[in-house]
Amino acid sequence: MDWEQLLSDFLNPPNTYQSLTIDRVLLALLVSFGINLFIFYIYRKTFKGVVYTREFNVGLVLTGLVVTLVVLPISSNIALSLGMVGALSIVRFRTAIKDPKDIVFTFWAIAAGIICGAGLYMIAIVGVPVIALLLLVLERTSFRGPDPYLLVVHYTSEAETAVQAALPKYKIRSRTANADGVELMGEVRLNSKEVPKVDELLKIKGVKDASVVSYTSGST
Repeated sequence: MDWEQLLSDFLNPPNTYQSLTIDRVLLALLVSFGINLFIFYIYRKTFKGVVYTREFNVGLVLTGLVVTLVVLPISSNIALSLGMVGALSIVRFRTAIKDPKDIVFTFWAIAAGIICGAGLYMIAIVGVPVIALLLLVLERTSFRGPDPYLLVVHYTSEAETAVQAALPKYKIRSRTANADGVELMGEVRLNSKEVPKVDELLKIKGVKDASVVSYTSGST
């Protein structure tokens, strides 16, 4: 193993197509694994969802490694690269990713895999930690206003006027009236300190219960 040549390629990757060797393949996979393992840690550190899924996080690492393995032959043969791009264009993934941050992390792992497969290791080693640092800064910087909540109130028809006067500013989502009374569901925006004030609705005669549910509001 020519360590001097390997170090030279690591620091100054050639611009032309490179021949595949065992050394180059192993180096690319090891660097990709280390970079994506770092992304694995950042995802775990910054996860704010309800249930952390380790399988998804492990999938990020495997995605980066597989992409590296795919890019390696592409970067060594121009004819093969055209054929592989055409073959990959027919692949369709139907797994829904609901959290936008998960999509970003998936793209991040793919980008890291492409960079490592192309042999541009310094870009990955410098770029990935910089992105991680900016992400941690954003996580610790609050730009948020009041959070959206669903407010659900059950009350009798006679308490309609008093309830409407006591409710905070809201956007109605649904209103159901029956023989037992009225169920009102509205979207309100409250700070965490304002949430307990909803309990004051129970002081109104005719109000049966009031509940506040946190949720992510959709586009309107």
